[in-house]
Amino acid sequence: MKKLAMIALVIGLQSCTTHHNTGRFSVTQLEESVYQVNYRGNAHTSTEEASDFTLLRSAELTIEKGYTYFMIVDSRNDTKLGSYTTPRTSVTNLNLNKSGGTTYGTATTNSYGGQTFIFSKPSAANTIVCLKEKPREGFAYNAEMVAKSLSEKYGIKKK
Repeated sequence: MKKLAMIALVIGLQSCTTHHNTGRFSVTQLEESVYQVNYRGNAHTSTEEASDFTLLRSAELTIEKGYTYFMIVDSRNDTKLGSYTTPRTSVTNLNLNKSGGTTYGTATTNSYGGQTFIFSKPSAANTIVCLKEKPREGFAYNAEMVAKSLSEKYGIKKK
């Protein structure tokens, strides 16, 4: 039984570290080559990571759809704040002494917990236009270069 509990603990710890910075993506196609890419991070995601992961997904989507470049025509970054308060626990220790026919004592109470932790959940969204060729005007990202650069930055292995 102890061995089974230890295995469950190890698997649980591995999943915590493996999924430390996971978030949720959604993609909505708005026109033939226009997409909205959304990313919602969790309490372990920084605002920089949310922005980068949205940019990375934009690049990957561009490549998946057979395009080479993409332009960001609208971008949004938000952060939602949340909090968690740990449960408060109190423990009272009572020391009694008898002397003759009299009982006397002391009591000590210690309280633990009750701390409030504030956390943020960043999100980012890009509306992108995918392009086969680099436009003559305006700035366009090279999807392959962005995907390679951000994958290396975060140690993400390509499938």
